[in-house]
Amino acid sequence: MTTVRPLTPRNAPVQKRALERRAKILEVTAVLLEEVGQDDLTTILVAKRAEMSVGTLYHYFPNKYAILYALAEQWLGEIDTVLQELEAERLETMSLKKFVDKAVERMLQAYTNQRGLLPLVQAMFGVPELKDLDTAHDELIITAMARMFARLEVAERPAELSRLGRGFLEINHALLLVVVNQSKADSLKTLNDLKYVSLCLLERAKSQF
Repeated sequence: MTTVRPLTPRNAPVQKRALERRAKILEVTAVLLEEVGQDDLTTILVAKRAEMSVGTLYHYFPNKYAILYALAEQWLGEIDTVLQELEAERLETMSLKKFVDKAVERMLQAYTNQRGLLPLVQAMFGVPELKDLDTAHDELIITAMARMFARLEVAERPAELSRLGRGFLEINHALLLVVVNQSKADSLKTLNDLKYVSLCLLERAKSQF
């Protein structure tokens, strides 16, 4: 029988000090994910680095998976912001090359800003309690990209737009995780490769539209 671990905070913080403590816990957890990974992450370790007692930490999160869930929600919110910014652009007058450059660069900023992203993404995929956020992440990007591709006149059929959205997601997600962990010289080369592949995907689809 699978044990379902609680993820809901015991008390939702409303006061400024409580909100600051919650933010501190998430910030510390992201750094520790980079240093020790998800498997070795513990609430004791988080509490010590955040300079608070374990009891105080438990006031905000019942276990480490609840912290990871909140961190993943925060990451998802950042991606949603990026997508909203892209959709606010005048896409109908934008070339595919300019769109790809803008989309990839803006996504790169989000990936770069999130500490501990690789182990967090691995946790979203591998930890049952976080799986719904992994699914939500994919669906959010696929549906947003499908809408933008329609405005860019890359394709028309909803099924084809969604297929292209998933392809764009998978290519960018995989390579951006590589880019943020490479040396400056290599990351620039990989980023250019990513833009080229993404552009080819859209140009080929548009040529068949």
